[in-house]
Amino acid sequence: MHVAIIMDGNRRWARARGRPPVFGHQRGADAVRRAVEACGNLGVRYLTLFAFSSENWQRPEVEVNELMGLLRFYLRKEIESLHKNEIKLRVIGDRSRLDRDILQLIDNAERLTSVHRNLELIIALNYGARDEIVRATRRIAEAVLAGEMSLDAIDHGRFAAALDTTGVPDPDLLIRTSGEQRVSNFLLWQLAYTEFVFLDIHWPDFSEEHLRQAVDEYGRRERRYGASVG
Repeated sequence: MHVAIIMDGNRRWARARGRPPVFGHQRGADAVRRAVEACGNLGVRYLTLFAFSSENWQRPEVEVNELMGLLRFYLRKEIESLHKNEIKLRVIGDRSRLDRDILQLIDNAERLTSVHRNLELIIALNYGARDEIVRATRRIAEAVLAGEMSLDAIDHGRFAAALDTTGVPDPDLLIRTSGEQRVSNFLLWQLAYTEFVFLDIHWPDFSEEHLRQAVDEYGRRERRYGASVG
């Protein structure tokens, strides 16, 4: 099973407690740990987390710097735990705006955990689905221009293989916290037949029980993929 999560509400959670946004992001990182552990307990094979969108650069510079600092901290601190628990880390998104030291931390983490199969943890970082689709289109166009692919060979499978998520099955379930009910430029291609569950809690409050409830709700639904029933 593949679960994707839009982790929404860190700032609102902090604001409700009279604290700065970074406090919410720190507690949000604790919720990530709980989500990863819960996926292991529930037998989830893939977990994709929307960590930082391409639009998040528009936030105040101090908040962006704090987020990047947290990213550095957790890439250093958590990688050994992921390795120990045989969890594979994969980062998707446009890496061109990330600092060199962050890129090195990502490369080291992906290389260290590349052989693991208990869970694949996919972090969407500086990610936007429209941007991903444009980049995939460029890759295919370049292959056609180079004579490596014919126009007739382009189909859904070839296009999916050009996306950042190549080799990963589409999400079965999308969870969004904080009560918002939109996809916010996240995995637009991949969510074509995904079931959505919206939770009226902020991300720092997310627990294994919330994930279990969402998975149970998913299990009660009938996935038709556009086909008629009855």
